[in-house]
Amino acid sequence: MENPKQLAIIVPAYNEEEILKQSAKTLVDLLQSLIEDKLIAANSYICFVNDGSRDQTWQIIEELSQESKYIKGIKLARNFGHQSALLAGLFEMQAELYVSIDADLQDDEKVIREMVLQNNGGFDVVYGVRAKREVDGFLKRATALGFYKLMALMGVQTVYNHADFRLLSNRAVEALKQFPETNLFLRGLVPLIGFVSTSVFYNRKARLAGETKYPLRKMLSFAWEGITSFSVQPLKIATVMGFLMCFVSFILLLYSLWAHYYGHTESGWTSLIFSIYFLGGVQLFCIGIIGEYMGKVYKEVKHRPRFIIEKKL
Repeated sequence: MENPKQLAIIVPAYNEEEILKQSAKTLVDLLQSLIEDKLIAANSYICFVNDGSRDQTWQIIEELSQESKYIKGIKLARNFGHQSALLAGLFEMQAELYVSIDADLQDDEKVIREMVLQNNGGFDVVYGVRAKREVDGFLKRATALGFYKLMALMGVQTVYNHADFRLLSNRAVEALKQFPETNLFLRGLVPLIGFVSTSVFYNRKARLAGETKYPLRKMLSFAWEGITSFSVQPLKIATVMGFLMCFVSFILLLYSLWAHYYGHTESGWTSLIFSIYFLGGVQLFCIGIIGEYMGKVYKEVKHRPRFIIEKKL
């Protein structure tokens, strides 16, 4: 490359003291290799974003930044969440290309080379897509695949089997800044940018140390966040359920009139209790969905900052 671009690798980190040094060494080696091959500029770097860790993660980042000219750091004032930490790195650091990758490096960092080459071919967005999920357990694999299918069913545009491992050009990041949402779901936001994109495929690796920061509870919460941030289908489902219950009630009314006409009007305790609980459950379900959307509106209208930076290296 005659004019290689500056690359910033953004790495959100939350309680990653067990794996951070090894991940930093791996990424620095990769960065040096890309610089030597003149695929990226010599002033490229890695930025670790400490998302309010309770362990020694920030202290390790400070040490690493002193030992290597390629490492920078951002410390958030508290735990804002993975998506906000990722935005902090993208919005606060200056570069021509940005690659986001998790600190555990289960996503294959070697694919970054292919991402850069694809960008040189004219792509503003390059998605890292998992070819296989062999290292995931059955439950996690099943729920993850179900998540993408559910998102598609709800009309949310995502890239199948893509997490938050991607390359963005500076132009794409500037476009992303125009989305002011507080309820963040970057897997849905990035495709809305609309710039020319492509995908590179890789096999997900096993985690070297520590434990996953996305247990089943967080995965379900993340899925619900994505659905309610980009789709109104749950509200439509509540409406359909309301019409359906009206139809069922009308059928029951006809049955009651028929039973009264033929003298079969004995009171039935079981049917009465079932009807009360069933209708009450449907009502609470629909109110709950409406409440979720109202809660999101409440968060958005306050315009609170998506992240607050305490310190930058």
